[in-house]
Amino acid sequence: MPTAPAPPGDCDILLTGGTVVTVDEGHTVHDPGAVAVTGDRITAVGRADELSHWRARTVLDCRGRAVLPGFVDGHTHLYQALVRGLGEGMSIVPWLCTFMWPYSIAVTGPDAVAGVRLAAAEALRGGITTVVDHHYAPTDLETTLAVARTVEEAGLRGAVARGIVGERTAVAARRGQPDALFRYSAADELALTRDAVSAHPPGSRVEVWPAPLNLTYVGQELVRSSVRLARELGTRWHTHCCESSADPRGYLEAYGVRPVQWLAREGLLDARATLAHAVWLDEEEAGRVADSGAAVAHNPVSNAYLASGTLPLPRLRAAGARLSLGTDGPSCGHRQDMFECMKQAVLAQRLRTLDPEVLAAREVLALATREGARYAGVDAGVLAPGRLADLAVVDLGAPHLRPVHDVISTLVYAARACDVVTTMVGGEIVHQDGHCLRIDAEEAAREAEERAAGLLRRAGIAVLARSPVRTAAHPARPVPSARSADPSSGESR
Repeated sequence: MPTAPAPPGDCDILLTGGTVVTVDEGHTVHDPGAVAVTGDRITAVGRADELSHWRARTVLDCRGRAVLPGFVDGHTHLYQALVRGLGEGMSIVPWLCTFMWPYSIAVTGPDAVAGVRLAAAEALRGGITTVVDHHYAPTDLETTLAVARTVEEAGLRGAVARGIVGERTAVAARRGQPDALFRYSAADELALTRDAVSAHPPGSRVEVWPAPLNLTYVGQELVRSSVRLARELGTRWHTHCCESSADPRGYLEAYGVRPVQWLAREGLLDARATLAHAVWLDEEEAGRVADSGAAVAHNPVSNAYLASGTLPLPRLRAAGARLSLGTDGPSCGHRQDMFECMKQAVLAQRLRTLDPEVLAAREVLALATREGARYAGVDAGVLAPGRLADLAVVDLGAPHLRPVHDVISTLVYAARACDVVTTMVGGEIVHQDGHCLRIDAEEAAREAEERAAGLLRRAGIAVLARSPVRTAAHPARPVPSARSADPSSGESR
């Protein structure tokens, strides 16, 4: 049902004349429509003529544009922006062993912050207003707080999920994960996370969450303690879960139980849990996730890039699980482009099931906005009075978007991040016409490029020369064969 218009009044910003895609439960679209914003909240939504008498300090003419809720990136790694475009042609095991782990060990606090600043600018330019940033290198208190501060200063909201690793487990040792990854004892991990959450507690614009890095190789007791810490402090918690087909198999071999089964058995799977990937869940586990209220961040682009598999989305939806979308960051998804993620999510499911009706455009738009907001615990994701004024404006005038017959289909299948012309977070315009208003995106890019060059040398990561031949200065690192790897070592991050 259309939203009842509020009586005429004053507002700070009035966006009018555009196609207003509310993403409410009824999939309401006002064309032409208007959105009134006062302070950090939406005051009114409706047809443009219904709000024509509102008095606004600022009026944004949105004719020829779509106005929609800002996107929620349910799983990203902002610090990885310094190595965009590397790791080509690898599955998860060699990608981690020869690329991501060396990078993560070599990255410094200032390097990470530079990557986060650049990635935050990219996110805002693409209409992303909330991020769940799984940050795991480095995770000292100073860097963790600097990352959260940088995300907030850029204008985003969301959470920094502090990656928790602890001591090297037998599973990690068997997989050959380097000792340098394991920098803190379990006690230190929990103490550092507690201090970080205290500085960015629940209700902050950017919160900090406990985030055992991966269910497969973080020790069970540390996972248990991390979940208890989240419950004690009132936060959500985050983890990588069954990204690779070998994750549940390797866990079963090590512990005699599958990861999600273990969480459920121990009473750890709850509504605070946000599980990244969850590609390889069986039917029972899908039901456990749904029954517990846990949520899943689906990362369709990175799952395809690493050939990790396709989420059993129909199974999870049928069970009633909460779902969102994620980019998985700049080095695996390569672009923090939620339009690309929406399209890939639909197409992957149709290829997997051979069913053109398995997932529709309006459903995946809801995953990227309304359901993503539920996942992240923010009062946004829908254009409705009282909700946070987190929204994006998309220019529909480019040739690849015209003619517009069905605006939702156009947004999902034809639009790109570069079509976003305005991003608003909490009633503040933080990106407009290609310019981030809180940070200098060009300066952020220059710093990231300067730091990336030294970082790659320190990490020993080979890069391609301008021709397809590797330079003598950067010889290719050996890439282990997936066939020769430990069958249980199809690890995810």
